Amino acid sequence: MENLLSADAPAPRDASTARLHELVLDWFAATARDLPWRRDDCSAWGILVSEVMLQQTPVVRVQPVWEEWMQRWPTPAALAAEPSGEAVRAWGRLGYPRRALRLHAAASAITTGHGGRVPSSVDELLALPGIGTYTAAAVAAFAYGRREAVVDTNIRRVHARLVSGRALPAPALSAAELRLAAGMLPEAAADSVRWNAGVMELGALICTARSPKCGQCPVAAECAWLAAGEPAPDYNPKGQAWHGTDRQVRGAVMAVLRDAEHPVRRELFFEAPVDLGFEPGSVSAHLAALHALNAEHSQLERALAGLLEDGLAEAVPEGLRLPR
Repeated sequence: MENLLSADAPAPRDASTARLHELVLDWFAATARDLPWRRDDCSAWGILVSEVMLQQTPVVRVQPVWEEWMQRWPTPAALAAEPSGEAVRAWGRLGYPRRALRLHAAASAITTGHGGRVPSSVDELLALPGIGTYTAAAVAAFAYGRREAVVDTNIRRVHARLVSGRALPAPALSAAELRLAAGMLPEAAADSVRWNAGVMELGALICTARSPKCGQCPVAAECAWLAAGEPAPDYNPKGQAWHGTDRQVRGAVMAVLRDAEHPVRRELFFEAPVDLGFEPGSVSAHLAALHALNAEHSQLERALAGLLEDGLAEAVPEGLRLPR
């Protein structure tokens, strides 16, 4: 393994890689969450949907939306048969709704180019619209049992602490981290799949960014970061602002469009609606929530223009609506 690692990603300390495999795999077998996309009867399509939904969104928010999505669209062909706007509508409040458009585009490509079956190779998966390196590796591994290095934020953090002795991984994914992840994989394909899932689970539940539960960690005795005295991060991670941002305004506009059965007149995004005692969750309520933000006219214009440019909304003579 050493020849795969750079100087800033040393080999595991005080234990062989095989020992780390044993500890993590045993822990994962005993404590893994029962998530529907981990079950044996989950389709490759279900796993692809889960991987896209889970990007930047916690499991607790994803699971109910995933279950509704899979009930409505159990196959790529089922989703491809509907307008892309329906995917955006069903996406609800998961955030980053362009992911819904990417899934719809991928479903269409799978239906027309792969006979409705999610491809199994990383190269074929990467050729699908909107599918990046992480998602391709994750689907190949978790849906088809391929030996692929899956590298998400949780895995990067575990590797940084366990192997490299750093509190946090670098802000951007490096080639050294990819080599480290590949070098840490068990040789057997089945074990490599469980290792990927186990390290990901460890990062999500135990080796968290802000409050790691080191007393519950199965590899605490092997952790280079603990052995070094838990050095502080060498940079301060910045959370994404929300209140007052263009993202917040875009989200409020999307809430209006998702609940609207008909196009919404453009001027209604700029003029406060009359309070007629509307029901919570109605289009009028969402318009009221948008206007309560007191966004500048220019910010609203940017939000509408951005949504149109991203394909999340479309303009028709009657106003704006979700794409069809």
